[in-house]
Amino acid sequence: MIRRIVKTIIGLVGMVIFLLQVCPAGLSDQRFTDNGDGTVTDNQLSVMWAKSDNQGDIGWKQADAFARYSFGLTVGKQYANWRLPTIEELPSLYVLNSNYNGYATDCGVRVRIASQIELSCILVWSSDVILGSPMAFNFNIGNPFSVQSYDISGCRVLPVRNLE
Repeated sequence: MIRRIVKTIIGLVGMVIFLLQVCPAGLSDQRFTDNGDGTVTDNQLSVMWAKSDNQGDIGWKQADAFARYSFGLTVGKQYANWRLPTIEELPSLYVLNSNYNGYATDCGVRVRIASQIELSCILVWSSDVILGSPMAFNFNIGNPFSVQSYDISGCRVLPVRNLE
């Protein structure tokens, strides 16, 4: 049991490192298309992101409901199938380019996310769970980690949908 958990963690970390090396978010405008309706198309991953997060602390279960229902009723209403991103999708938005300093969020911490996406704080919930705890991605340091589902400080939701 423990070996399987360790293998799962090692595999997840390896996947994230691979994604960070192979598909880092660049400063190129060719990767992203601002749709002018509160959404951004990611031409590399063939998904559509919300242009900004939910703008406030939110728990994991509430984040899932926000992504699936609330965002789709407001900003993304012309599109279907909104969801939480996977822990594999989020690192692709993290900018590794040393010439990019990112920007300061509303909560006062800098993030290094693709400039076409606006975060109000550093953590974004994913749909993934490890060892019973939901996973989030930290856009300040560029790492995924597990968060207790009741710990909402700095946690945001950034809805995504697959392109049809």
